[in-house]
Amino acid sequence: MSRNDPRARDRIIGAKLRAIRTERAGIPLERAAAMAGWSASRLSRTERGLRHISTDEVATLLTAWQIPVAEREEVVAEVQAGTSSGWWDRPLPGVPAEVGALASYEADANELVDVSVRAVPGLLHTYETAIGVMRAIGVPPEDMETRWMARLRRQQILGKVDYTAYIDETALRASYGGVDALRGQLQHLLQAQDRAMRVRIIPTHQTQVLVLHSWLWMSFPNTKPVIHVELTAGAFYIHDDDVEPFNVVLDRLDRVALSQTDSRKLISGLMKGL
Repeated sequence: MSRNDPRARDRIIGAKLRAIRTERAGIPLERAAAMAGWSASRLSRTERGLRHISTDEVATLLTAWQIPVAEREEVVAEVQAGTSSGWWDRPLPGVPAEVGALASYEADANELVDVSVRAVPGLLHTYETAIGVMRAIGVPPEDMETRWMARLRRQQILGKVDYTAYIDETALRASYGGVDALRGQLQHLLQAQDRAMRVRIIPTHQTQVLVLHSWLWMSFPNTKPVIHVELTAGAFYIHDDDVEPFNVVLDRLDRVALSQTDSRKLISGLMKGL
């Protein structure tokens, strides 16, 4: 992804700037923009996280709004501490740019909830499953190892963020990579539970909630959640009020999905049957 593309961090900074403008300075958007020599649309897009904002721009806005020096320096230092680059700023050959964009979102999230239909979510893949899934979707063989490395780097967020996976039971029976790969994948899911990750299975025959595709719900400090939807031809993000229907589905899944204990029993039973 380009260093100038908006990312999750920009949504967080934008939300903080809006809070400072409205609650601390009490200045309407048009006037606040004019005070900094900006257009109202530029400030609006900044506050909504729709454009990348630099540390200098943050300092410019806070100075224009006459925020006291000590408070201004504290905010700027906080922004600087959170804008260090990650591996996604140095794209890997053969890895789609949207993978880097997703990794940047995940790195700034405080909670992640995966909802997976046809396969175990990528954040919980073993190597063998990942390669099997890549073969199934037609990834060129020469790109598989670098894509796995990108996925492995994404997985490093686990243990640092609150994580839940709702996995359709049918995904636990799909032997991407073969029977041995499936056995190893099921064992990996049990180990994920041991590491305080919530893995809950959606029963195959339940008819209370219809989940048509897989998606990832991500929440962040001081700004609204974002949904990442992965499709065959790429991925897209859902923001702001459009996230609400997904929140409703998560509430319903929480009631329908097996408990962690019952999910563990189901996964263990499937392993014994292989």
